Amino acid sequence: QVQLVESGGGLVQAGGSLRLSCAASGRTVSRYAAGWFRQPPGKERELVAAITAGGGSTYYTNSVKGRITISRDNAKNTVYLQMNNLKPEDTAVYYCAVDATRGTIRTDMPEYDYWGQGTQVTVSS
Repeated sequence: QVQLVESGGGLVQAGGSLRLSCAASGRTVSRYAAGWFRQPPGKERELVAAITAGGGSTYYTNSVKGRITISRDNAKNTVYLQMNNLKPEDTAVYYCAVDATRGTIRTDMPEYDYWGQGTQVTVSS
């Protein structure tokens, strides 16, 4: 089993920055792809960014390209999401997730086996 705990969310003004962390425990996730999803109020959950096991390849949804960076430190069993130039439309609960079957990126939610509890990000205008 893998437990994921997100941290770093909060309230920030538009144009500000936040860094989310996702700490994994239970077993190492260094062999697995990981992703950050978000669920805005009243909307469906969507993939924001994903990263391969080794960190060499990444995926971003179009609306966050150039503003958000996913990274990982496998020695710390942690995945990060650096968010810059935040916009009100980035307001959502952010979840990290791990695909425990492969090291390459998948974009569909059902492919991810373990999920954190989520952290709220609120961007005020």
